[in-house]
Amino acid sequence: MTLTTTAPAALSRRRQNLILAICCASIVVVVMDITIINVALPAIRAELHTSMSGLQWTVDAYTLVMASFLLLAGSTADRIGRRRIFQFGLAAFGLGSLLCSLAPSIGWLIAARALQAVGGTMLNPVAMAIIAQAFPDRAERARAIGVFGSMSGLSLALGPILGGAVVDGFGWRSVFWINLPIVLAALVLTRLFVPESRAPRARRFDPVGQGLVTLLLGSVVYAIIESHSLGWSSPVILGLLVVAVLALIGLLSYEPRRTDPLLELHLFRSLPFSSAIVMAVFALCGFGAFLFVTQLYLQNVRGLSAFTAGLCLLPVGALIIVLSPFAGRMAGSRGPRLPLVIAGSALAAGAAASFWLGPSTPMIVVLAIYLFIGVFLGLVNPPITNTAVSGMPSSMTGLAASVASAGRQTGTTLGVAIAGTVVGSSTAGFTTAEHALWWLLIGLGLAIVALALLSARRDLSAGG
Repeated sequence: MTLTTTAPAALSRRRQNLILAICCASIVVVVMDITIINVALPAIRAELHTSMSGLQWTVDAYTLVMASFLLLAGSTADRIGRRRIFQFGLAAFGLGSLLCSLAPSIGWLIAARALQAVGGTMLNPVAMAIIAQAFPDRAERARAIGVFGSMSGLSLALGPILGGAVVDGFGWRSVFWINLPIVLAALVLTRLFVPESRAPRARRFDPVGQGLVTLLLGSVVYAIIESHSLGWSSPVILGLLVVAVLALIGLLSYEPRRTDPLLELHLFRSLPFSSAIVMAVFALCGFGAFLFVTQLYLQNVRGLSAFTAGLCLLPVGALIIVLSPFAGRMAGSRGPRLPLVIAGSALAAGAAASFWLGPSTPMIVVLAIYLFIGVFLGLVNPPITNTAVSGMPSSMTGLAASVASAGRQTGTTLGVAIAGTVVGSSTAGFTTAEHALWWLLIGLGLAIVALALLSARRDLSAGG
């Protein structure tokens, strides 16, 4: 990928930092909308009279569309221009946010969330590619990617805090109003300061690959969410799982034969890259599940207001602010192993401690448990992002960023789907039902530790 209008070396430091700020603003609204909606779920359920599956789809319609079309967005931006796609994504995201705030029913809200996500697919990976081109020096690029990854993690944690404040003050629809002025400002600044860039050779559209990816993810998520009401032995659920298996087989057999596949499977021959993608799925699956059940626990089980429930996640946000820059610097200078090992261990420890959560658990204990999640999220995002992108050749930066982002969204989607299915829709017995989820998160944390150690060991062996 090369710039066609302004070479990266020609950009001043001030303009580089301004481009980084614009891209960070886009990631703030896109990622924050993954989590900010969670604090509004009880209010949405009360006003729109929806079920648990309706709440799951309110979250997952967004992350599922993001996961399904991120690869297409990255390759399309490489072909027709990253700034152009970035601007179109901002406009679509803003329109989707406005429609969400006006939704008269759960069906309309889910549809508007999907439109939001269509815009979001054009922001996350494209912003990463824009940053990679704006910072040609590897050390500066690693720092910029670290800042970008830190903003992603920060947005995940601060969404519930900000959302709680506006839900209590202005209602659940106000969580979508926040996006509008940010999107408008980013549109104007992108037009003025972000140079256009594209790949020197356009990748062809892969409709079969895109269809198979969408079919695979959609079938799995629908089966998980609806299994609670239909049952795992239902012909519909079993049929969806068969469709998912066939779609996966189709991807593995069809994509390697294409000149320009949607999914470059050969990227996964790199152990650091493939490990980073798997860890992204595991990490965001854990956090998505944690956040979904946490807001229901705090508001429905403990009876807290939306604002107070959001404030309970303040330790998570504070630790991300402190730890994310440190993790980014460490990943850039010494490698990702240590922050990833600590992050995975913190997730496992926090999940194990969550077995003590109950309707009357002292709040100081609850907040102490959430500190583990803050350590986990503060340390996990920057090294995953840096590992997935920085080792790739420049011609693959946009695609690699898209795969990494798709891994995150896939993880979040699966986490919410699994969490809602595990805990069910009743308040009685909610904390007991959570126990199965905590076992899952322990396993995910330990898997992240194992992958970090394995990847680092293989790197050392290859280097020696």
